[in-house]
Amino acid sequence: MSIPFDYETMRVIWWLLMGVLLIGFALTDGFDLGSASLLPFVGRSDAERRMVINAIGPTWEGNQVWFILGGGAIFAAWPYVYAVSFSGFYIAMFLVLAAFILRPVGFKYRSKKSDPAWRSRWDWALFVGGFLPSLVFGVAVGNVLLGVPFRLDSDMRSFYEGTLLGLFTPFALLCGVVSVAMIVLHGAGWLTLKLEQGPARDRAQRYGQVAALVAFVLYALGGVWLAMGDLGYQLIGNVDPQGPSNPRFAESAHVAGAWLANYGAHPWMILAPALGLAGPLVALAGIRGRKDTLVFAGSSLANLGIIASVGLSMFPYILPSSIDARSSLLVWNASSSHTTLFIMLLVTVIFLPLVLTYTAWAYKVMFGRVTEREVGMNPDFY
Repeated sequence: MSIPFDYETMRVIWWLLMGVLLIGFALTDGFDLGSASLLPFVGRSDAERRMVINAIGPTWEGNQVWFILGGGAIFAAWPYVYAVSFSGFYIAMFLVLAAFILRPVGFKYRSKKSDPAWRSRWDWALFVGGFLPSLVFGVAVGNVLLGVPFRLDSDMRSFYEGTLLGLFTPFALLCGVVSVAMIVLHGAGWLTLKLEQGPARDRAQRYGQVAALVAFVLYALGGVWLAMGDLGYQLIGNVDPQGPSNPRFAESAHVAGAWLANYGAHPWMILAPALGLAGPLVALAGIRGRKDTLVFAGSSLANLGIIASVGLSMFPYILPSSIDARSSLLVWNASSSHTTLFIMLLVTVIFLPLVLTYTAWAYKVMFGRVTEREVGMNPDFY
């Protein structure tokens, strides 16, 4: 088979596509998670909480597909990354999946009984289903930046030597709180667009202001930590971007401040952290200026910039090892074969535009504000 792109180019394309899928998940399912995290606080009455739930009810299942696509892409394009991360973070992933299970169950059963206590318990279950994944995803990113305690032996078997509690270090928790703040801000932005004028929408905006400030301050603090702390990995010697996928072929070392080296070598990359800092401020300006679209645009920019800055800071690393730097997984040594990446790219080029087109059509059809009167009169609503 004649492949128009060389191996290096195919690897970079799939690194970019993996980033697109992760950002797509944050931009779509992110506001679902954020709205669920705000549910018990934004909605004071049963009618207000039903409004919040129905703001995300029509689209949350489709949005969660991005999570499945991301996991599938990692499995197919970066099998070493999938094997190490999903086995090492097994318990953390189990917590995320358990939280995700609460969402469909909560949506399905919450309104089966009119008992306030029954509904309140399911509201808090939906809160856990939104808050816990937001926190764990951020903590996982923090641990990736710190380096994951795994090693590969001569037979390429991976051995994870960390614990669940070991994931919650100060820097990882900082990343977790940044993740929660940006997701809550995104949820507040969505509720600003979807809820009718009233107390519930006003509360969502107040919480959004707090989330914007927290996201801005802690994201900036995280950047300072990366610059001044003992964080970063660097390649020793040259690695052949066209070479076979074998992590043992690359030599790496732990070098403080190395995560910021790419910005000096490629100044255009500074756009990502700039968006990560500007996004919360844009959302905050939108809330105070009563510009609903600006709020959601700002929260979207924050998600885009923060996630992109992590990938750009680490490139070409995907999963560095904190206990054996030689086992670190890079774009150049952890991918599937050249042919596999090309065939997957063909499938993606055909089907991803169809998915995006259908998603855009679904949002257009179901767009509009949720009103308390509409929720009360329609028995088919959650």
